[in-house]
Amino acid sequence: MPTGIMALRWCGQRDTARKAPNNRAPKPLEQGAPGPYRSGMDGVAFLVRPAEEGDVDRWIDLYEAVAAEGKWIGGELPVDRELQRRRFVDGLANVGGPAAAFVAESDGRQVGQLFVRTYVGIGDLGMAVDAAWRGRGVGSALLATAIAWAVQQGLHKLTLQAWPHNAAAIGLYEKFGFVHEGQMRRHYRRRSGELWDAVIMGRVLDETSPGAAASEPRQG
Repeated sequence: MPTGIMALRWCGQRDTARKAPNNRAPKPLEQGAPGPYRSGMDGVAFLVRPAEEGDVDRWIDLYEAVAAEGKWIGGELPVDRELQRRRFVDGLANVGGPAAAFVAESDGRQVGQLFVRTYVGIGDLGMAVDAAWRGRGVGSALLATAIAWAVQQGLHKLTLQAWPHNAAAIGLYEKFGFVHEGQMRRHYRRRSGELWDAVIMGRVLDETSPGAAASEPRQG
């Protein structure tokens, strides 16, 4: 589901159809790779760092707050906090395959979150940012950190989904090299009964391995 839509795959619904082929642990962060990211934008500093198990309550609080807005992520109220807690812990333990989660915080308050869940060399990501912190560089910092992590892990691609009306998020993803790869029409049913489209976006990280484009003729 979209960036938030996608957030359900790790912090909400389990996607059992697309598990990684093994449970290998992610590589540790290397020197100069995505470690803590500090910003003083707008004169208010925030830090981006890998999530820890002790972040779970604040992670769910932020997820729930953004879900309450009803238009940016796939999650909707009411949020099952105990289910979310189990998914968060499973994600940090790499249950189902390597995963990463990053939080942005300011003065001990979590103001942004991003996760990447991997399968067969592809990373699905989802992100949520506190309403008061949007447009202040939090999303950019989270994305930059996640992309650096994905490159370090040797992933060949990152993917995500976004609601078509979420122009700000789509613009941010485009700034970081994500391109539109399709749109699923009337794909997700909301609790209101409405059916929403979802935009599929991706960023290729491996441009050198041999491959074939859809427009190239098949052999044989």
